[in-house]
Amino acid sequence: LDGRTEGLTPTELGRQELYELIPFTAVFGLQKKERTISQAFASYAADIDVMSQRNLSESDIKSRRSRTSMIILDELEFDAVLVTTPLVCAILLATMSQFLVGYNTGVLNAPADVIFKGHSTLSWSIAVAAFPGGAPFGATAGGKLADSRGRRGALLMATWVFLLGGLIQTFALDMYSIIVARFILGFASGFSSVLVPIYLGELAPPRLRGMLGTLTQFALVIGILISNIMGLSFSTESLWRYLFAITPITCVIQLALAPFLFESPRWLLGKDPSSLKARYIIKQLRGLRYDHEVETEVGHFVMGGAAQKTEQTSNKDVLGEMLGRSKIRMLLFSALVLQMAQQFCGINAVFYYSTDFFRGVIDNPSIGTTLVGAVNVIATYAALLLMDRCGRKTLILWSSGGMFLSCIFIVLALRGIVSKVIALVAINAYVIFFELGLGPVPWLIVAEMFDAKYVATAMSLCCQLNFSCNFIVGLGYPFMNKWLDTLSFVPFAAVLAFTFVYTFFILPETQGTTPEELAADMVRRNSRSVIYEPKDEDNS
Repeated sequence: LDGRTEGLTPTELGRQELYELIPFTAVFGLQKKERTISQAFASYAADIDVMSQRNLSESDIKSRRSRTSMIILDELEFDAVLVTTPLVCAILLATMSQFLVGYNTGVLNAPADVIFKGHSTLSWSIAVAAFPGGAPFGATAGGKLADSRGRRGALLMATWVFLLGGLIQTFALDMYSIIVARFILGFASGFSSVLVPIYLGELAPPRLRGMLGTLTQFALVIGILISNIMGLSFSTESLWRYLFAITPITCVIQLALAPFLFESPRWLLGKDPSSLKARYIIKQLRGLRYDHEVETEVGHFVMGGAAQKTEQTSNKDVLGEMLGRSKIRMLLFSALVLQMAQQFCGINAVFYYSTDFFRGVIDNPSIGTTLVGAVNVIATYAALLLMDRCGRKTLILWSSGGMFLSCIFIVLALRGIVSKVIALVAINAYVIFFELGLGPVPWLIVAEMFDAKYVATAMSLCCQLNFSCNFIVGLGYPFMNKWLDTLSFVPFAAVLAFTFVYTFFILPETQGTTPEELAADMVRRNSRSVIYEPKDEDNS
């Protein structure tokens, strides 16, 4: 556990590189970085292997380098396909919390007219905004409790908070009860939004963290879609409480299955590197059979944690360190600008109030809302396919540009200059372009722009700002819609125009370091390491 690499096989050393360079956080779209590091290490190890051989011709060198690189890369790729049953169970239980975040984001959309009829615009907007209003407090508490009580304990606490908020909302007596419930649910959602990516990132091997980030994103957008679908049948004066009952029912299922929720081995090893419980959990999660395999994996966790640990002991101190370095300060500023753009582009005005927006546009507004939810899920999948093919800056440019044009057509349709059907098409185009760039990229670039040791602090700050901007949109849009009427999307268009210009002229491309650059860095860092040579079947 002292971090020495002497005696490690190429595959084991490659896994250690991944543990040190990939943040312990599940982030949507991180797969590209995972593959790049794997390819870089395979190339680096193949070069070392070739240098250890003598009297090889140019063709033999090329052939051996290619074969060695492929062998090592295949072994590293194995982590991405080896998924054990205990790991799957823990993943599914944790992602249920993200499902609840999405479900409670959209659940008030359809039944706005039937819940305590006669409520004022102010009371309803406060009820909607209370959800993101509680989230920053939950995000702060989630980080602290995750460190003090453990990831598993904090997740279970979040589930209990979801249960409390869900019960109050289901049995609400008036709008005041709804507002209190929404704040509690927002608190739990902020709690989960910070905790779940960390928990999954610490449970899974590095090559699975991007995939699990994708899974959490899908859980969220599917939660929004399910709330829209449920709203088609239950948005009536006698049935709306059934919409809210989904949250406590889901929580009861999570609590009943809590024995399948493992503690984070990284957290346990951080408390005690000799923890037997951590070793047992690692053995179960990785499907290992022998003690020496477990000890090797323990070493990866310990060294990965050490590599991603800053000299500072608190987020405030780490933030001070980041602000003290001009390059990192500019990257942090760009990350925060994109977080504000993500919310002030108005996307959550759609997810919160689309049913109201579609009145007068189509006969059944709830169908329009459900269509938007379905398009949101499909666009999330399309974004996954584009992540490996396009730079982050390119995606933001296409996203903000496409959303800007969509806003223009929405305004034209609302003012009667073009058919109102165009408004339905434009809203869906707006959601599609959002999911292709401004949806996932502001979070992904945090994992790509910063050293792994700064990611947690940057993520925490971005999360706080994002929820705060979300609160402003949720509270202010009904009044903006009332005052601006058919021009209500003009402010969003202005934000998108600014985002396009900022991205084009200032935002750096963050897709990541090339495999060649990473391989050169590995040569520098591991120049004194001794690596086992792969078996050469021709010479054995």
